[in-house]
This record gives sequence, structure tokens and C-alpha cells, in this order.
Amino acid sequence: MTHHFDPAILREYDVRGTVGRNLDTADAYAVGRGFATRVRRARGARIVVGRDGRLSSPDLEAALVDGLTAGGVDVVRIGVGPTPMLYFAEATLGVDGGVQVTGSHNPPGDNGFKLMLRHRSFWGDDVTDLARLAAAGDWITGNGTVGEADVMDAYVARLRAGHTAGAYRIGWDCGNGAAGPVVARLVRDLPGEHHLLYTEVDGRFPHHHPDPTEEANLADLKALVRARGLDFGVAFDGDGDRIGAVDGEGRVRWGDQLLCLLMEPVLAACPGAAVVADVKSSRHVFDRIVELGGRPVMGATGHSPMKEAMIAHDAPIAGELSGHIFFRHDWYGFDDAILAVVRLIDAVDRSGRSLTQLRDAMPALVNTPDVRVPVPAADKWRIVAAVRDRLAAAGADVSAIDGVRVTTPDGWWLLRASNTQDMLTLRAEGSDDAALARLLREVDAHLAACGVVRD
Repeated sequence: MTHHFDPAILREYDVRGTVGRNLDTADAYAVGRGFATRVRRARGARIVVGRDGRLSSPDLEAALVDGLTAGGVDVVRIGVGPTPMLYFAEATLGVDGGVQVTGSHNPPGDNGFKLMLRHRSFWGDDVTDLARLAAAGDWITGNGTVGEADVMDAYVARLRAGHTAGAYRIGWDCGNGAAGPVVARLVRDLPGEHHLLYTEVDGRFPHHHPDPTEEANLADLKALVRARGLDFGVAFDGDGDRIGAVDGEGRVRWGDQLLCLLMEPVLAACPGAAVVADVKSSRHVFDRIVELGGRPVMGATGHSPMKEAMIAHDAPIAGELSGHIFFRHDWYGFDDAILAVVRLIDAVDRSGRSLTQLRDAMPALVNTPDVRVPVPAADKWRIVAAVRDRLAAAGADVSAIDGVRVTTPDGWWLLRASNTQDMLTLRAEGSDDAALARLLREVDAHLAACGVVRD
């Protein structure tokens, strides 16, 4: 038996596509067979499986489990929950790996699979290897078993462990994603006053799209914070591994700004440690790491390379502009937006100031959001390479860790190919509005020379 995946669903960090167009239950079964083969060849035998609340997730999860058991792997099902709960289960249940069925922050019709093997991300060449195994029919066969485990209470208790901060008035927008039930359970044990939005899991996402990196999706949270006079508000993406936040005035606190707060108590506990921030992060993050006595490390964007960079540099914390915050200090090394909120409460309390005051104390740099430029999938890497060649010929100050990050007297700009969408992503940060405008004109000139005109 063989199977051929649509190459478009074989992403850098996971398998992800649009259900009914390039992803179906046959693909889910093949992922299960291929992953079971890799698990057994690594001398593993037991896998934990979870799923998000998308309408397609039950069928995809069932087909995945069929593939895993047909490959001779025993499966522990944990049901619906955020991806960090799957990571927690993989770290604590004595299993050899894990799979979360999730479309993450993508539109409702999308879905996919995030995989872990031996407590490490399964990504890059590992994902391509699933396609090779499927095309060759190179699958181990067997007769695995299926069991169930309820890990939510243990996960919530672990999130709560060590939390001693004072009482705050907080808004929580779960966006009808998979984090909702965990958040509803967690806040019952947290001090303070908690106002919850959209905790019911609903794969149609009827209130707004669950991606807190898009400011429009935070409108309901901003309105709640302002109407109730709350201290701050937090939001999650569809599978609960990205955090969004607004201060008491309803202003967005992006992921790199949150990292600046969250790393301070970590570096107090781990003096001189490395902190990894992705290439999209503000210059202020790297400056702040140095101010706090840490070692700044710039890493490639993406949850898998960020986790690997943490291990390589023995970093106790890492973060991305997109709201993925990764914890190894007193945790398991994965990104968890719900834990990030618990630790944000602690960090704010420790500072003796409000989140609004902490926001005001940051440098007045001017930056763009994460700007997405649609391009054909086959062209995005070529365009970045062409821009890199132009910059090299001009002798520019460039970091090529992930795309190109160019530093100039005005600030910096970044151009990279998205690993999850058919897009180029652009970000720029300048010392003032005029500097930012000059930076954007520079990047637009490079794009125009490669045949790309940004709207």
C-alpha cells in the first residue's frame, strides 16, 4: 500500500492543509502509518494523541489513530484540548511521542498535525520523510492498542503550581478555541476577578478568527477591558500556544514586549543565561536581555527551530513576536500561552507596576506589525534569495538566520518566507516615523526589483 501527499501540506514545522482540498482522512491515516514507523524504528511503542475543536478534527483524529495502531504503536487519547496540553501529556505520561490534530491559527477549514518524537519537535526533514515512507509503502505493520487518559486536571494543577501573585482583574478571550475549557478551569483557582469570553469550543469560530497576532481579532477583548476597567486582557489562538495581550487602556502588547517582562524573573533565577528571541523581535528585546545580565540569541522564527535553539544554547526562556513563549525554567521546554498568562501575572506583580505603566516605560520605537505579502508558493524562497544577493552586493549589514534582517542607521527591516503560508512576511522598526518610512521604501525597492509590489 502506498500514499502520495499533496506537497503543499508538508510544511516546515507540521503537516497542514485545507480539508477537502488537499487534506483528508487518507492523509491522516498515512501520517499515522509513517509516524508509527519512525517511532518504532526509534525503539518507541507508545504515543499520546490530542485534538483541537475544529469540525474536521474528530474524523482526522480517528484516521490518524487507525494509522498509528496499524503501525503497531499503542495510542493514548487525551481528547480535545490546547496543543500545550498535548505537549504536557507527552512530557509526563511516559510515552515516546505525541501528535496534536490542529489547524492552529489558520481558517476554520484548515487542519493538520503537530508531531513530537522523544520530547523533540518532529519537523523539517522528518516531515518530508513521512512522504517518502508513504510513497514507497515503507511502513512497519503491527497491532497497537488504544486507551484514554484525562490529563486536564493535572495540567491545570501544574499551571497553577508556584503561582503566588496578588489579585488582578483580567479579561480572557479564548476565541472558541481549544484553550477555553482549560482557562475556565484554571481561573476557578486563581485569585482576582476574571471575565471570560468565548470559552465554549466551537470549530466555526463564530465570534472572531482565533489569531491574536491580528489586531482586529482583539476588538472584543479591548472593549471588555475598557468597559469593565480591567487591569489587562489576554487572548489565545485556536490551539492555545499563542498569547495576545492588551493593557488597561486596550493597547496591544505584542509577543516580544511580553518576553521583555517574562524574562526578568527568569534571569533573576538563572543569572547570565541565554534568552532566545526570534528575528522578528524588536531591538529593545536584545538590549533588554543585556541590561538584565543575560546572553541575547537571535533565532529563526517557528516553534520547532525556537525549541531547538533553546536546547542548543541552554536557554531557560524564549519568545517570538507572534506570541509563542517557550519555557524551560521550571517547565518542559515548550510554548504555552496559558502558562505565559500565569507567569505574566507573576511578572507584573513582581514589578510593582501595572501592565499599562510597564508598557509606557518601554522605548518609543516605531514599528510595523507582521506584514504579509501574498506570493506564489514556488516563488517565495526565490524572492528572498534574490533580495539577499542584492544586499550582499551592496555590502549591507545583514543577518541571514531566517530570511534577511537588515540593520541601518534608521533601524532594521526583515524579509522572510513564511513556513506556514504562501506569503512573504515583512517587519520594520525605526527610531521615528520618518526613519520607518525610509526603511519601508528601501525594502519596497528590493521587492520591486524582484517583481513584487506590496499593496
